Amino acid sequence: MAEPRPGLALRFQRGVLAARPLRSLPWPELEQSLRTAADSALLADILHKTILHPLCVKYPPSAKYRRCFLTELIKKHESTAAEPLDELYDALADVLKEGESTHCYKNYLLPTGDCVSLCESTALISGGTTGLVTWEAALLLAQWALENPGLFRDRTVLELGSGIGFTGIAICKSCQPRTFVFSDCHPRVLSQLGENIRLNGFIPEPGGTWSLQTESQGQEVEGDNCQKPKVIVAELDWGSVTEKQLLGLRADVVIAADVVYDPEIILALIGMLQKLSTSRADTKAPEVFIAFTIRNPATYQLFQAELDKVGIRWQTIPAHSSCNFLYDVQPEVTILQLFI
Repeated sequence: MAEPRPGLALRFQRGVLAARPLRSLPWPELEQSLRTAADSALLADILHKTILHPLCVKYPPSAKYRRCFLTELIKKHESTAAEPLDELYDALADVLKEGESTHCYKNYLLPTGDCVSLCESTALISGGTTGLVTWEAALLLAQWALENPGLFRDRTVLELGSGIGFTGIAICKSCQPRTFVFSDCHPRVLSQLGENIRLNGFIPEPGGTWSLQTESQGQEVEGDNCQKPKVIVAELDWGSVTEKQLLGLRADVVIAADVVYDPEIILALIGMLQKLSTSRADTKAPEVFIAFTIRNPATYQLFQAELDKVGIRWQTIPAHSSCNFLYDVQPEVTILQLFI
């Protein structure tokens, strides 16, 4: 039985706005619906919920992505006896006039009805870093956070390796933290991160990237600010940051996604977690949650072994059944809670 039209069009919408791989879109269901009722109304609905949607017009996926999507949609239309749909061809003609860019946009619809829009690099590796794109573990961590808003509400959250900001922005929009500290160490990533935070309506603390060296003198990062949450972008090098500097952040919760992928990085991360635990000797240590995609089981096992070696207890957070932000695959992503 064909899926109801509104549900099918919305599935295309969520996938296309987030520029998920074309193969992941519900093409078989569309073909079935068109065989059942060969008219142009469904295709027009999909077009208006995707390429002609205001979000897609303002913050479009890459020209190549939109071109390939429209070409496939036209193929489906031409395989039926439906009335011609000039809008489809006009939309493709407009995209064909565009040149390719090194950046594109992805728009992730939140369960609240809000949206996270991100400017990303079109290349997986750009400027010597992989931090200019959103990885699967960030999507799964955001899904888990949105299912557990009480963990973040009215608390100070430190995100390690924020990348271009998806997880943190989703939490800021949906979970009502008091303060959210985005952090990374790569200059280009920090620059793009700041742009994406502003793109989503938040204003980072003035003065550009917040400096741990100059502003964290044992004082809390909280303060008078009419914006909620207060948002900070911090340059944070795990190897050189001191316990005193971490103390200034007063983090209640620490999160990270896709930061466990290299043995050297694992050792630096664990060293910084040890500094975090000693920096809060007078108060409760922060709750720590780290999400990562298991690409290499040996790396995952090394991380657990190194945690055991330094006495950091850990437990696996039960996985949720599905993720609103992933439409094509459900990668093997694990979330660990660490007790530092």
